Amino acid sequence: MANDYVGEKQKSIVREYAEAIIIALLLALFIRTFVVQAFKIPSGSMIPTLLVGDHILVNKFVYGVKNPLGGDTWISLWEPRRHDIVVFKYPQNPSQDFIKRVVAVAGDRVEIVDKKVYINGELFLEPHAVNMEPVQAGFGRDNMAPVVVPANSIFVMGDNRDNSYDSRFWGFVDLKAVRGKAFMMYWSWNREDFSVRWQRLGKMLH
Repeated sequence: MANDYVGEKQKSIVREYAEAIIIALLLALFIRTFVVQAFKIPSGSMIPTLLVGDHILVNKFVYGVKNPLGGDTWISLWEPRRHDIVVFKYPQNPSQDFIKRVVAVAGDRVEIVDKKVYINGELFLEPHAVNMEPVQAGFGRDNMAPVVVPANSIFVMGDNRDNSYDSRFWGFVDLKAVRGKAFMMYWSWNREDFSVRWQRLGKMLH
């Protein structure tokens, strides 16, 4: 009888641990899918706001609850606004995630003249954006003919305007492809000198 009791007790403990682990995994999956997800910055397109090796948290709930498979919005809250930093599925390869800043939203008329961005005929000022190279002639990086952002879409650019592959080259981002809004940096690693950028930890993103 004593041995049977011990066996039943061991089974009960194992089951409790298994249930706790399963619940924890389901909760983590739910949070990652619908609430917050971590991303690592692999390129310099958002310098100086984000550096290579920065690790950020993205709020996936702020724009509403979405179907994790198709991207359709189940519960709508807010839509991306100008100046928001967003993570999205790269339109030309949805298996890749890109991060850029929203410059224009649906219905906005965007034009770029000698690096200056105009929205609906007015100069658009983004305090975090930088230009470090001379103006290139012709349409492309520094000049773009006027375009109107279609419905359910956004126009995005990197803060490192001279070194960013963004809407100037491949067009608009469908709102279905938007994963969420970047809001905080939780880790930053400088791979060049193998050091932690302590001053960047906990930095809120704007």
